[in-house]
Amino acid sequence: MRNLSYISLVIVILIALSCKEDTLPKPKSQLSLTYPDPAYITTDNPCQYNFKKNRLGRVTYKDNCSAVIDYPLLDGSIFLTYRPINNNIKSLLNDAQKLTYEHVRKADDIIEEKYINEQQNAYGMFYDVKGNAASQSQFYITDSTNHFLTGSIYFNTKPNYDSIYPAAVYLKDDIRYLMETIAWKE
Repeated sequence: MRNLSYISLVIVILIALSCKEDTLPKPKSQLSLTYPDPAYITTDNPCQYNFKKNRLGRVTYKDNCSAVIDYPLLDGSIFLTYRPINNNIKSLLNDAQKLTYEHVRKADDIIEEKYINEQQNAYGMFYDVKGNAASQSQFYITDSTNHFLTGSIYFNTKPNYDSIYPAAVYLKDDIRYLMETIAWKE
């Protein structure tokens, strides 16, 4: 009987001590990446356009004035494709829009932003692609008569929006600034 009362007392004490707040699982942690503040410089090239690019990016031009801006720190690149306009503006616009909307299957959302800069004679569209699409940001810009330029961001990894988000935001700002600083050569 005495053992039974000790056991009962131990059980009551254990129950009293175990009555604390519910234990909650820890939230998923997220990687905190920081990148240096961008510093922009104007490109100098033999092509029909110039723009300002981040010093972190290394630009390589091809024979047709298309270019790749590599960002080794972010493991990504901005691909630029230049096309002269030869009575084919509708075809070029359709191709640029089609390229963006090929990502619709994997994207959660595609946000379109028109761009008009009459002083620079530059008109275009910026696309912010949300979700696990292959490209997180794209644009096209034109003067409507002579020049047409498209740009896309790609990372050297399988698309996982949560993992590449900090780098995608950083490059999205760079690609938007690049687009806004386009200067056509005559």
